[in-house]
Amino acid sequence: MKRRDFIALLASAAAQSSVLCPHAARAQKVERVRRIAVLVSGNNPEGQSRVAAFRRSLEGHGWKDDGNVRIDVHSWSPDPERIKRDLAELIARKPDVIVSGLSVAIAQAMRASRTIPIVFAGITDPVGQGFVASLAHPGGNATGFAAYEVSLGGKWVETLKEISPGLVRAAVLYQPGTSPYMPGIVSSIAAAGPSFGVEVEDTPVRNVGELENAIAAFGQRPGGGLIVPPAFFTSTNFELIVALAAKHRLPAIYAFRTIVAAGGLISYGIDATDQFAKAADYVDRIFRGAKPADLPVQQPTKFELFINLKTAKALGLSVPPTLLARADEVIE
Repeated sequence: MKRRDFIALLASAAAQSSVLCPHAARAQKVERVRRIAVLVSGNNPEGQSRVAAFRRSLEGHGWKDDGNVRIDVHSWSPDPERIKRDLAELIARKPDVIVSGLSVAIAQAMRASRTIPIVFAGITDPVGQGFVASLAHPGGNATGFAAYEVSLGGKWVETLKEISPGLVRAAVLYQPGTSPYMPGIVSSIAAAGPSFGVEVEDTPVRNVGELENAIAAFGQRPGGGLIVPPAFFTSTNFELIVALAAKHRLPAIYAFRTIVAAGGLISYGIDATDQFAKAADYVDRIFRGAKPADLPVQQPTKFELFINLKTAKALGLSVPPTLLARADEVIE
């Protein structure tokens, strides 16, 4: 058999093999399954809605969980040391991208790896926390969607005073170990306080026991209220905070609608669920070759106001019509 005839015979055999075994031919083109680690603050309605929105948005880009991607959801403890241990284990599994709205988790992830892409959603002051060099040019392995400028603190004072005119003191609740950005927020709240006749008290708490004692002590004096900025510890323990605020008859303002739906008085903040949906857009772009360093950090353009009229009534508060008119939703 001549050499060219032999080559032709081999080519014909290969073509017939691909016809007879189409699955084998397609297998060569199957793309590897990408792995996404999603870090949320606990198994609560807020965290669940964010993950669900992320999944839906990702599917819209053609990435389906348990198909061409695997989404591993991790609920984190408010204990910083446990976060460090858990994150080391997560990094060892080599995810293709990490997605989170937790500052403490983002910080630990960046210490552990400067190569794994990180997309954050709802992070306060990412430049000040050192996650990115600038909003326009992140410059490293992290980018995403920012939440609050520290100057927003004044809006919480103003809104709480509007719904509770008798307010003369406000405690800002947070856990310092998991809220490294909080000094700037507390400063902005304190700076705004005198304009509304409100004395602002910096009230850091390290655990649930200190949280209970701080709220109980604050509730013993008249004219008090609570400001609960977005933070890991307070988001994890929001049900307890809502219950203690009701028990001690303290008006309180929060950052998320889900807390108002669970009995909180009022909230003013971003749509964090929408930010997780948008985070999927960046994950898609990274999977298609974009680098986090080149994707600008996006800032929120809309803030939402939610009011629980039942809670207001229980506290003896009459919600001003002007505030009701501005609300995105009134829960009755």
